[in-house]
Order: sequence, then C-alpha cells, then structure tokens
Amino acid sequence: MLLSALREEVLQANLELVRKGLVLYTFGNASAVDRRQGLVVIKPSGVDYDVLRAEDMVVTDLDGKIVEGKLKPSSDLDTHTLLYREFGDIGAVVHTHSEFATSFAQAGMAIPAFGTTHADYFHGPVPVTLPLSDEAIKGRYVHETGLAIVARFKGAQAKLDPMAVPACLVAGHAPFAWGKDAAAAAHHAVVLEAVARMAYRTLALNQRAEEVSQALLDRHYLRKHGAAATYGQG
Repeated sequence: MLLSALREEVLQANLELVRKGLVLYTFGNASAVDRRQGLVVIKPSGVDYDVLRAEDMVVTDLDGKIVEGKLKPSSDLDTHTLLYREFGDIGAVVHTHSEFATSFAQAGMAIPAFGTTHADYFHGPVPVTLPLSDEAIKGRYVHETGLAIVARFKGAQAKLDPMAVPACLVAGHAPFAWGKDAAAAAHHAVVLEAVARMAYRTLALNQRAEEVSQALLDRHYLRKHGAAATYGQG
C-alpha cells in the first residue's frame, strides 16, 4: 500500500475535525501531499467517519488522477490539488463547514484580527474570496474554488503569505485551512473556528470594534513564528 504512514496521518487529521466538533456527518475533508513522490492522500467522498480507515484513503497525483484506492476521492479534490500546485510550502489542506467560520464566509466577510489569540496564528485578517461567477459555478466549480483562493493570496492589490495566514474563507461556501503537515492543517482549522467565534461575539458586543495594532499583531505572531521566536520549549 502506497504512503501508509501518510494515510494514517490524514486519517487522524480527519478524525480530529470530528473530535473538535468542526464537521457534521460526512462534511469536511483533509488531505496531505508527499512532495518527493508528487502524490496526494485524501479522504474518500461521503464515507462515515465512524467507519473510516487509513486504507480507505485515496492516493492521487498532483493533477487529481487516482493512483491507488478503491473509493472515490473527496469531491473537493481539485481544490486541494490546485492549492498544492500553487503554494509549494504547504503540506496538507483541510476543508470544513465549521459554524462560525462558515458564517463569515456566507456573509462575505474576512475575519478581523481583533485580538492576540488571532495574532498567535494568523498574521492579519483571514481573507474571504470574491464570489464565484455563474460561469465558474457552472463550469469546473471545484477547480474554480481553488483559483479564487489563489487569487486572494496572489492578487496584485494584496499579496499574502499562505504560511503566515494559513486559511481562507470561500465566499458563500466555507473555510479551507492548511499547514506544513496534516496535524498542523487540522490544528489551524480548529483555531480558525475559535477566532471566528470570538470575532462574531466581538462584533455583537461592539459593531465598531477595531482590529489590534500592527505592533501587537507582530509581537504575538512573531514570538511564535518569527526567526527569533521565544514561545515554547524549542
């Protein structure tokens, strides 16, 4: 069986989404990439998490062609593979329909960086894509979803580092998050939902709430992720 260790990592990432309450029924999916072999491991489509096994994971190439697996891959495969092709540093992608992050996506709103909890993981607001056109929706919809995310990060007006802001909201749809590996991607998805919940409540308390200063944002993000990071035991 190809990539047995990576299959197990992807299984555990998918199950973490369930453990943390980010998915209902068969909503959501996680994948990871082996850059050396150019292969992706992803959750199969519509399989109940209660019966999901490592051997059920589907292996594809970076263009989405199935290399190994008896089940159909996630219906979001084309978004995952496009992100891997476009963002060379990411090692895993997670997609959920978690309640608060999805609420921001449905409202077409970025998640503002209101506090240091947000700044610990996201070096700025979590962006939202532009809505997909009717033509995109009727065409290669899942591929176009990935293009919308890439455009948000590589656009001329606001270039963003996908490793500094490891998530994006797809307008009218739901969030995608990513990381260096499957565990990190799932972790970011969990934190994304937490900061979305806090942002929602912040706006409920004060519709005119302002984001934290750049100095405070930098201080908290860089102490965990900067070249001279001081957080933790590393």
